[in-house]
Amino acid sequence: MHALPFASPAELELDPTRLQRTYELLQKWTDANVIPAAAVCLGRYGKLLKPRFFGRHHPDQPTPIADDALFLVASLTKPVTVAALMMLVERGELLLEDRVARYVPRFAENGKADVEIRHLMNHTSGLPDMTPSNAQLRAAHQPISAFVDEICTLPLLFPPGTRVSYQSAGTAMLGEVLRVISGTPLPEFLQREIFAPLGMHDTSLGWQIDKRERIAAVRISAEQQATDWHWNSPYWLGLGAPWGGMITSPSDFARFCELMLRDGRYGDVQLLSPASVRAMTTNQLLALSQLAETAKRQTPWGLGWRLHWPGQSVNFGDLMGPRAFGHWGATGTLCWIDPDSDAFLILFTTQPQGEEGRYLALAANSLAAAILNSR
Repeated sequence: MHALPFASPAELELDPTRLQRTYELLQKWTDANVIPAAAVCLGRYGKLLKPRFFGRHHPDQPTPIADDALFLVASLTKPVTVAALMMLVERGELLLEDRVARYVPRFAENGKADVEIRHLMNHTSGLPDMTPSNAQLRAAHQPISAFVDEICTLPLLFPPGTRVSYQSAGTAMLGEVLRVISGTPLPEFLQREIFAPLGMHDTSLGWQIDKRERIAAVRISAEQQATDWHWNSPYWLGLGAPWGGMITSPSDFARFCELMLRDGRYGDVQLLSPASVRAMTTNQLLALSQLAETAKRQTPWGLGWRLHWPGQSVNFGDLMGPRAFGHWGATGTLCWIDPDSDAFLILFTTQPQGEEGRYLALAANSLAAAILNSR
């Protein structure tokens, strides 16, 4: 499968002055060590602005980051996991209104019998973000199945469909549902059904151990450094968490963004149907009758994708178009896709930024300002 061809800013109708301003901003931040490393690229009109890399491969070492670096992109994994489930929907093997317990009966414990697949995809399930024993499970180097086992025992924080509360635990259950239906673990399914067809050879859920040295290290706290299960550890990099374990490059992930921008098609491959892309990028909260109207309007979610949140700068900045969608990752990563400007942005860093995502938002505004002639 061919790569997206590189193009000049002029071919992509990007303002070179504003683009250079973004590069200088990222260079300033990496020189000042507020961000150890960053990589950025813009796609438009079926072409790609060549990715640019800034900073160091490891936060505590002087080696410059190479232009073949890979990144642990954390929750940018979530829309890819959801895309895999949508493939099962297309094949007639799954309905979004199916109860999770239909496929994982033990999940019904503690009042979870009415949680639907769609609730896991749009953050209205009532599950917590992470399991209460998350740290203990990681410290014991437990497999994904142990996380699933605990999630199945948990009570809900609220009845499904009544509130929006971000939840990685729901994406973990999506991976289990896919395993039950397909008979294939999620990392293998993604490799066979998404990464290989798109030519994403540097992308995997959990590391490709022969490419370990190419993975840019995430800055971690002193407390994390005292553990052997932090983001840079062999345990975490190899775990393949459905909610945050994908490792990829800017050029590889650009293929997935291009797929979403082209109604599920990349080159000669129609990987997802236009109907699935439409469902994933439409406000799914509007149909939830017990959800507050403010939540439906101000924090809309599609299926796996966060839609444009009016009035909030968090992570995405302030200049996204009204039909734009995207996601962010706790390791300091971001992508958004805007059909109105026929463009997508990929910004990977190695600086965790918490819920605010200030540096991501600042850079996203600078990059969005470089896009000319929105349609």
